[in-house]
Amino acid sequence: MSKKLNIGLFGFGVVGQGLYDIIKTKNLNLEIVKIAIKNKYKQRSLPETLFTDNRDELLNNPEINTIVELINDTEAAFDIVSRALSSGKNVVSASKKMIALHLEELIALQHQHGTSLLYEGAVCGSIPIIRNLEEYYDNELLHSISGIFNGSSNYILSKGFIENMDYATALKQAQDLGFAETDPTMDVGGFDAKFKLIIAAAHAYGVVVKPEEVLNIGIQNLSAHDLQYAREKNLKIKLVPVAKELDNGHVTLFVLPKLVNENEFLYNVEYEYNGVIVQAAFADQQFFFGKGAGGHPTGSAVLSDIAALRYDYQYEYKKAKESKGLNFTNDIELNVYLRYEDDNLVKALNFIHIHESYHSDAYKFVIGKINLKNIIATQQQIADSKAFIAFADQLTTVNLAAS
Repeated sequence: MSKKLNIGLFGFGVVGQGLYDIIKTKNLNLEIVKIAIKNKYKQRSLPETLFTDNRDELLNNPEINTIVELINDTEAAFDIVSRALSSGKNVVSASKKMIALHLEELIALQHQHGTSLLYEGAVCGSIPIIRNLEEYYDNELLHSISGIFNGSSNYILSKGFIENMDYATALKQAQDLGFAETDPTMDVGGFDAKFKLIIAAAHAYGVVVKPEEVLNIGIQNLSAHDLQYAREKNLKIKLVPVAKELDNGHVTLFVLPKLVNENEFLYNVEYEYNGVIVQAAFADQQFFFGKGAGGHPTGSAVLSDIAALRYDYQYEYKKAKESKGLNFTNDIELNVYLRYEDDNLVKALNFIHIHESYHSDAYKFVIGKINLKNIIATQQQIADSKAFIAFADQLTTVNLAAS
């Protein structure tokens, strides 16, 4: 029999309201006791007595046994979640940045206090990828995890490719629809996808990587020339996070735009949808598809975690306990497409080999093999010169650099 959950909810924005909408249609033996928000005087459709601007009313309430954290303030979220776990309350969170930044501490708190933190809603919206990595793939050797992890950037790319909409207009439309924030850097800069990748990789490989060690380059510098090149080659441009086991001792993580061909699953993932590809040794390639942005898709993932807590479910972090001693590395070689203006950038990137180059008065690009460490070293130069760089390989060709 499931136990009764008395919930303290932090945040009543798009996801919080989406969660409430879903909960009121169900009979799941749970109750939202109190909702903590920034402005308790804001006009709302629910009774005023349900809201408070004092977090301690939730954290110190002995009747509340479950905290659901859905706020945008990273450090405030960590304070709420860590205090709740330490006081014996189970937690559901959708704060991917907070979890990625503090994952080691959060795992230790759960073990120390016997509490459970679930965060399916923090990674890829409605797609249950964390639970699958924990349960279905727990004894499986995973070659790679990749995909489209951010619905906002994918929406912008789809608008540009399918509808010929310029970047600024597509971004504004994504913001108007609630897919992108007023400051879109987290989404279009690849930070959001990176935080999600780090969380997923911890469950896939048992390796916790610090966000500052993982390269993320987004789509801010995308131009009509890049879209035209993709069309001419029958390719599409997607923002793709990659986690790949390179050998028995190394795993790599990075986030880059990718030139995707028509035979790849991600080619047909459009607008606010996400897609996750898991390449496994025995199960082979499997594809998860679903909405990655919006209140109800993310709210459904949060509710799934809440429902699991009724039966005392917790992540076991099996891959971490059975770790083969994998080490994170950026010392890998991969092929990239680089559209640029400044010839000095090509020199600074120190290509190992250039397979193709093109020069005209309006447009220059090269395609060639490069070490990821060189991209990291010149990341600011790439951004400042408005160059656009994209991963141009199949995952099977990403290799450790020669020793």
